[in-house]
Amino acid sequence: MLIPDHIQGLIFDCDGTLVDTLPLYERAWAMTLRDFGADPDAEWFRARSGYSEHLLMDDVDSHFGVTLPRPDVLRLTRENLKANLHTLQEISAVAAIARQHHGRLKLAVASSGSASIVNASLRVAGLASLFDTVVTIEDVTHAKPAPDLFLEAAARLGLHPAACLVFEDSPQGLEAADRAGMNAVDINSLLVSQNIDRNVKT
Repeated sequence: MLIPDHIQGLIFDCDGTLVDTLPLYERAWAMTLRDFGADPDAEWFRARSGYSEHLLMDDVDSHFGVTLPRPDVLRLTRENLKANLHTLQEISAVAAIARQHHGRLKLAVASSGSASIVNASLRVAGLASLFDTVVTIEDVTHAKPAPDLFLEAAARLGLHPAACLVFEDSPQGLEAADRAGMNAVDINSLLVSQNIDRNVKT
């Protein structure tokens, strides 16, 4: 992929962008939430792709009329997710861009996910060594669509936001990039243009 000359750094979302964690997240959340009186289906989850854990739980509470015990729900969901991480695959069209520009441009990951899950996902997919820094929800005050994650990534890379290009799959992430003053690539459009199934490692 050709990158504009003024771009000095690439910032990638993790879940659904670099790695195909979305089916794993759906399964892990569904397993946990059933025990707490909520039973969202796959369509419900997909409409909330890119949500932080706490924003997702806000929607569960309001939609299903429950009050989730958040520490317990987070612990169980992360345990369920980690149990299946060994099946995780990269989204090859996007991972290839990171590999192509590794050592040429500065690279970062900026994710609304937890550090333990994001770092484990990158390791399992064999991508961790490509990135100069990884920013997660624990590092900022506000999740996407706030710009905090992308601004923190740019600061760690030592770059002005306008010198960074973001790769994202969710509306919340694309809005966050715009609010950070960064151009962004919607990887859904990228995969469609290349006629690539996001769930297949090529």
